[in-house]
Amino acid sequence: MNVMDSAPAKSSLMSPESDIQRTQYPYVTGTSVVGIKYKDGILLAADMGGSYGSTIRYKSVERLKPVGKHSLLGASGEISDFQEIMKYLDELILYDNMWDDGNSLGPKEVHNYLTRVMYNRRNKFNPLWNSLVLGGVKNGQKYLGTVSMIGVHYEDNHVATGFGNHLARPILRDEWHENLSYEEGVKLLEKCMRVLLYRDRSAVNKLQIAKITEEGVTISQPYSLKTFWNFSAFQNPTVGAEGSW
Repeated sequence: MNVMDSAPAKSSLMSPESDIQRTQYPYVTGTSVVGIKYKDGILLAADMGGSYGSTIRYKSVERLKPVGKHSLLGASGEISDFQEIMKYLDELILYDNMWDDGNSLGPKEVHNYLTRVMYNRRNKFNPLWNSLVLGGVKNGQKYLGTVSMIGVHYEDNHVATGFGNHLARPILRDEWHENLSYEEGVKLLEKCMRVLLYRDRSAVNKLQIAKITEEGVTISQPYSLKTFWNFSAFQNPTVGAEGSW
């Protein structure tokens, strides 16, 4: 009787369903990416933390990557899924280069491709657990867009993922303008990243800023921001909150 009881279990282990792997829960994740247009191109900023649950397990995760000649990609969410997306993009760029026709994929085409990939995987109930920011410059035209893990996408003059949608974009709405210089753009992004560092438990004080112009992509070396933790609200956060949870 014991043999018969164990047979169905053995059968289920050998069934095709047991081979299916899905990202049901993200494991190692990166937090916000913030992107803006500036006078000469696009700027993206992201920190280098990789969180294993609520533990900041890795502190040197690069989440800003060039894509072909004209595009720059930043990702929040599951790091292994971001690596899978980069593999797709490497294959796409290689296939495009094989035509050797003097043309190359621009940021709009890459962004459209990513929206189809994310929506396709969502429809298979096997999503890539990322929110992406794609920026680039081609033929003098600046492009900046974002796409979520279920394929929701749009383009704008400034975009953000994760907590950045709630904490960074209000700053950008107030202070962004289309004639920002490179130095002003970096300063604005650093302000956003500093606010995120104060308020987002998954953020770390080690970030990179990347720019893309007609000349190509430049990604900064990792660096830290100057911070100030002696605000009265930080030192005694429960003042005025008597009786609350």
